[in-house]
Amino acid sequence: MEVPLPTRALLLILASASALLGQADAREIVRRAVAADERNWKVARTYTFSERVNLKYLDSQGGVKSQEVRIQDVMLLDGSPYRRLVARDGLPLPPAEERKEQEKLARSTAERRDETTAQRTERLADYDRRPEWQREAWRELPEAFDFRLTSEEIWDGHSLYVIEATPRQGYQPRSRTANMLAHLQGKLWVDRQDYHLLKAEVEVVDTISVGLFLVRVAKGSRAALEQTFVNDEVWLPCRVQAFASARLGLLKVLRFEQEINYTKCRGFRTDSPGISQIKAR
Repeated sequence: MEVPLPTRALLLILASASALLGQADAREIVRRAVAADERNWKVARTYTFSERVNLKYLDSQGGVKSQEVRIQDVMLLDGSPYRRLVARDGLPLPPAEERKEQEKLARSTAERRDETTAQRTERLADYDRRPEWQREAWRELPEAFDFRLTSEEIWDGHSLYVIEATPRQGYQPRSRTANMLAHLQGKLWVDRQDYHLLKAEVEVVDTISVGLFLVRVAKGSRAALEQTFVNDEVWLPCRVQAFASARLGLLKVLRFEQEINYTKCRGFRTDSPGISQIKAR
């Protein structure tokens, strides 16, 4: 399961005996969390799920100008994801729109069935490249921040480390996507048993410019992630929230709130065309 990039970029714990010791312990916990996630995401991306996206566009005073709620089923179609719209604003799709979605799925199925070997290889390679690009910044996380071990919490039956993260002065990113880390601060909640990330909060503390200043994400924008354990094998997102203010070009300012809830998470079985059932812990 992928998480949208704006949001994911936008993404650990006991008080220490001394500041130096606390710094070292917290950084090691973050390293273990990153390593655990490296093992996890390759399983997570084979899962199908349903996502409920609630998107609100806001005015300059924070009032809601418009809102759309849509539900999409995300399936694996011949090895890569396919999103099918199934409901909007709490109602099933009108018959005409439902027919269009069915026709779109049929076309996509036929297109993938009729691909040449080279075309299929390139499509799957592109699917493989996307998470690799998105994860560049995540892999640099342990070195890009200073960490402070703050407390221990119990949440959803899990004993967690809690870590605050602030940009590390003088850090030189190794990848372009990691450049944004210097503009963020955050808080991480990590499972003490297996070091997987259960929750994360991140806030923009300095304007982020993307694409030669075509998009500028404002200070104060923030995002949060929650994950859950599924099928006794994988951690998957269950909720992502974001509030952001961004300037597009020279004039247009976009303010929005978004919440995405993930349900019906099912592992794709390679030994049959069926779907295994969820077993949430």
